[in-house]
Amino acid sequence: MTKSKKTQAHSGPGLDWAASHGPVTGALSAASGAGALALAGAAASMPWGWPMAIGAAGALGHAGAAALYRRMTSTTVCTRAASWLLAGGWTSWTLASQAGPLSWTAAGTLAALGVAVGAMASGAAVQEEAAELEADAAEQRALAREIGRERAEVAAEWIDRIKRVCRVQVKIEGIEPWENGAGFWIDAKLPGGGTTWQSIAAYAQALAEDAELELGCTIKVSQGIRQGRVILAVTTRPIMHEEKNYPEDFSPLSILTGIPWGLLAEGNPVRVFLREASALILGPPGSGKSTFVDGILAGFARCTDVITWVIDLKAGAVGLPWVRPWLEATGRVKPLVGVAAAPPDTRPGVDWLAGTPAEAVRLLRAAIAVNKFRQKHYQDLMAQANTTLLPVSARIPQIEIVIDEGAELLSWANRRGDDDLKALAQLVLELMRTSRAMGIRQVLTAVDGNTESIGSTAVRKFAPVRVALTSATTDRMNVDKLFGNVKIDVHQLSARGSGVIGQSGDPGFDTAPFKGWKTKPSLARDVVLATAQTRSTGLDGPSARHLGAEYAERWSEERAGWLWNSGASTEGAEGNTPQPKRGGLNLSAFRNDDQEPPQPPARRGGGLNLSAFRDQPTGNDDERLVAEFTAGLDAGLAQLLGPAPQQQPRLAAASEEGPADDDAGPAWLAAAVDAIRDAGPAGLGPQAVADAVGKNVKTVRQALQGLVANGQLVYRDRGPRSAFVHPDHSGNAADDTN
Repeated sequence: MTKSKKTQAHSGPGLDWAASHGPVTGALSAASGAGALALAGAAASMPWGWPMAIGAAGALGHAGAAALYRRMTSTTVCTRAASWLLAGGWTSWTLASQAGPLSWTAAGTLAALGVAVGAMASGAAVQEEAAELEADAAEQRALAREIGRERAEVAAEWIDRIKRVCRVQVKIEGIEPWENGAGFWIDAKLPGGGTTWQSIAAYAQALAEDAELELGCTIKVSQGIRQGRVILAVTTRPIMHEEKNYPEDFSPLSILTGIPWGLLAEGNPVRVFLREASALILGPPGSGKSTFVDGILAGFARCTDVITWVIDLKAGAVGLPWVRPWLEATGRVKPLVGVAAAPPDTRPGVDWLAGTPAEAVRLLRAAIAVNKFRQKHYQDLMAQANTTLLPVSARIPQIEIVIDEGAELLSWANRRGDDDLKALAQLVLELMRTSRAMGIRQVLTAVDGNTESIGSTAVRKFAPVRVALTSATTDRMNVDKLFGNVKIDVHQLSARGSGVIGQSGDPGFDTAPFKGWKTKPSLARDVVLATAQTRSTGLDGPSARHLGAEYAERWSEERAGWLWNSGASTEGAEGNTPQPKRGGLNLSAFRNDDQEPPQPPARRGGGLNLSAFRDQPTGNDDERLVAEFTAGLDAGLAQLLGPAPQQQPRLAAASEEGPADDDAGPAWLAAAVDAIRDAGPAGLGPQAVADAVGKNVKTVRQALQGLVANGQLVYRDRGPRSAFVHPDHSGNAADDTN
């Protein structure tokens, strides 16, 4: 109750003690000040000449400041000087007269002087306003003569808008419309006095709202050509909502002069400079990230001094269209219906494609080996060029490693329990830290920029080129992670392929909204064929010889056969002869899509009795659970290994009673069971089994759990000391099984 009364007592309009005087308050202030000084002077026997001296000093200082600093009209200068002189003169007169300041004569003359000063101030204010309007009109006429009448009208509108919204009085030096007609630039001069371009940048969204721009239009504020200037990029047509196809110009590019990755709002290509910079691209599903990566690969293919290595653990999906023309040219796959076959001399559009963790580790280790080799081998070349950076060229190309979902390889959650992914993460970070000078850089993509996803802040630190695709999200999380509190309204960037891009350092460019190109499925084929004569032929000779077979056999049957040994399109390809069917688990990861699964043999006493291998279900719940596990194992192995070569061996069952061709599991499973049996009652942990058979822990654990479910192994859950035990040594297996 007391608090409410206190609030009510202080309610009402407040006093603005910093407000300037108007004609009325100025006159009252002068009159009351003179009267108070006269009363105090009379009481203190002040000499009558002092007030006159004070009035003269005030007139000189106030009028001089108004005339010189604020550049006011002569009427205002005279009014201010007169108010000081009249107040000082009246005070001196009252002190010198016998009547004193309390006489009716003194009071009447003071009132008359106050009215006179107020009238003079009112007239001065009118003239001051007229002079200001005339000055603005003269400035507009001068601007119209300089930039044209239409632009002058726009300039006047924006001068008023900036003053109203930002409370900054700018002088517009020029307005330049964009060639695509989607907006214009405003070049403005700041008023000084500590005003910076950030003072206007903070109100960019408010300016767009005040201008009532269409949805999708933004205002970008940046520093001008020199300090004290500001540039406003005003979008008047929502170009970010328009589809922009990748240009059909496949002319040669260079890593040294920048590669276009999309369009800025004004229609100019946004060029990134990747000679010394890695790139990080964030985009949730549905943001157009895959299409954007196609545009990146197209740019690299157009470069005469770049070779592209691609890692995509989703069976190499992002790189498959870039090698298909080569597969057609070599007869490994059939050409598409209605599409002419690629010429016989067609080369892959990417120089190396890794679709499995093992091949990705090979690729990254090769890159690190090239980095170390180049540092020693090309010392004379760098000394001759007087540079610490390797001079990249068509003869010594830069290696650009594109890793789809590459940043997420570094996630602790994804690496847990997988040795190959752990090795990949370490190699990615090592390569980012050490290979800049020798012309090896990376382009990583991820869904978001949280440390939980990318594993380390070093990824952002070593990626000066940053892209945040915003169309599939309504928050600023990715933009803020990459660019901090940049003043860009991401809600206007909702079209697929649009986002925010920036490159720090030199060369680089300010953070800006941009629109990525839309690419067609045929883009890869068109670019590969169009750049066949200009694209780099591969790694420089000394580096290739240093790597030896590791690089030379990257397209061999053993390592790349999965590209052409799956699907119906491989019929009739060279060297693609049908192989006899073998025993083993009938997993899709170990068979071709066009291959009929082997018919299951009659049920026998030994081996894995999986219901997935029988024509009719038995209705047994245990068998149903085993079938569900097998389906999960099928999916897991398919995702991890990708399509396997047709010649990849499959293992017969590890069963003493069953025949050798009984379907039982992959080739290493029998060795794993033997190792567990040999370990005795203590058994073996998953890591020890993985080391024994040369597989990663995740794969081994899944396969052994299947044997546990079937009763062929026992799992003893002891926390960190958990182990698989053979039934021969397990004692009461039913009590120990988890």
